[in-house]
Amino acid sequence: MAVFEVKDLSIIFHDEKEPMTVVDNLSFTVNKGEIMGLVGESGSGKTMTALAAAGLLGDRKAEIKGQIIIDGKDILSVSAEEMRKIRGSQVGMIFQEPMTSLDPAKTVGWQVEEALMLHTELSKEDRRAKALKAIKEAGLTDCERIYNSYPHQLSGGQRQRVMIAAALITKPKLLLADEPTTALDVTVQKQILDLLKEQCMAHGIAVLFISHDLSLVRSMCERMIVMQNGRAIEEGTSENIFTSPKMPYTKELIEAVPKFERECDSEKSAGNETVLTISGLSAFYPQTGGKIFSRKRKVQTLFDISLDVKKGEIIGLAGESGSGKSTLARCILDLHRYKTGEIRHNTKYPQMVFQDAGSSLNPSKTVEWILEEPLKNCTSLNAERRRECVTEMLYLVKLPDELRKRRPGQLSGGQRQRVSIAAALMLKPGFLIADEPVSALDVTVQKQILSLMKEIARETGVSVLLISHDLRVVYQMCDRVLIMKNGRIVEEGNPLELYKNPKHPYTKELLDSAGA
Repeated sequence: MAVFEVKDLSIIFHDEKEPMTVVDNLSFTVNKGEIMGLVGESGSGKTMTALAAAGLLGDRKAEIKGQIIIDGKDILSVSAEEMRKIRGSQVGMIFQEPMTSLDPAKTVGWQVEEALMLHTELSKEDRRAKALKAIKEAGLTDCERIYNSYPHQLSGGQRQRVMIAAALITKPKLLLADEPTTALDVTVQKQILDLLKEQCMAHGIAVLFISHDLSLVRSMCERMIVMQNGRAIEEGTSENIFTSPKMPYTKELIEAVPKFERECDSEKSAGNETVLTISGLSAFYPQTGGKIFSRKRKVQTLFDISLDVKKGEIIGLAGESGSGKSTLARCILDLHRYKTGEIRHNTKYPQMVFQDAGSSLNPSKTVEWILEEPLKNCTSLNAERRRECVTEMLYLVKLPDELRKRRPGQLSGGQRQRVSIAAALMLKPGFLIADEPVSALDVTVQKQILSLMKEIARETGVSVLLISHDLRVVYQMCDRVLIMKNGRIVEEGNPLELYKNPKHPYTKELLDSAGA
């Protein structure tokens, strides 16, 4: 029985000089208990389809044609008030960027319970019990602490699991999962996907599973649709599409899926000059509920980290969500206040590509303004030369020049992440931290961006600390790999040796989960 039907859907934006069609005559159905995969490169219309189904395009000057039928009701014909009742109770959504979707002023517990407050008459105690259960089912431990925490006190992966808990708590008829495992490490990713499958089967939830990771779609979905430029260009069973793709674009997507392969790099990867020295670094967070930081009321997240980075070296940092990867990055750039130890920089303009591009870009400014800003603040270039630099950088990160006048909210998730990478590269920094820089990108653009970053490192001598949960990306990119667990570096080595002969049990577990 079809729970979700899309019939001749077209979405046209009128906020440009020329109308822009982002979804073009799209039709498909998702049955009760079925997981349908939707794949395609950034900007292909995947997320816009999901936003339209959730009734979240009303304020974006979008003209929507066709029908979107959920449980027999065309939601394009209902009032805004009725749509609010449907959203949350019958339709759940897992967004691509949890940091911009969670309220920074509300606790996790409040946000997981919100749908129950709006759509049920459960008591406060029952809501709390259901919220704690949902948090636990989403693969999170220390549920009481998570329940009482604020989003900024959690890692990126933990925030994404909180969103999954909030989306599933009312057992909706339809779940719109837009990159639901983007920020998760491979071990937790499997747990979450197993959870989604289990919930789907147990409660008959129809799932639209949007992802740029074709391997995940193959393992999760019986059927899938490939989108390009707003159109569905291929549809069928996942196995048939992977083994016998008909369209050249589909073949290109499949061939671009990262593998445990490494190109021979005959060039010397790193010099003798040390650009960063870390000695005995430990980091802490105030205990939840404390307004004033005290060493007696703290949670330690990093333990005695020591590290040297050479000029031109690309170092990979891998580990599960909550292991301390992003905290280490913030400490290095002095963005984390509570730390001890020593950090010495010998480079100019160290920069960072953040994990959530949407939350790191100014939503009120254009792409051109965002990319020009570092040049205005740190160079004496005139306006004409700054615009030329912006044009060159847009070309490097494979973004069309016409996007320079758009704001972040008018871009796809992958486009926003490329703008974030471009902004970090504008000053040609000597040291760059890339925190999940390609997590939101489709496989074809991911390959281009990684090649670009590697080329820049080799040509300019910039040193890169690459943080990623994708061990294939780390294997392909890095000269040296660090494995983190529970705030400690448990293993270190060059990728060839470490991946073939891992010594620590946790490293072996990560590689097994990734299919190495």
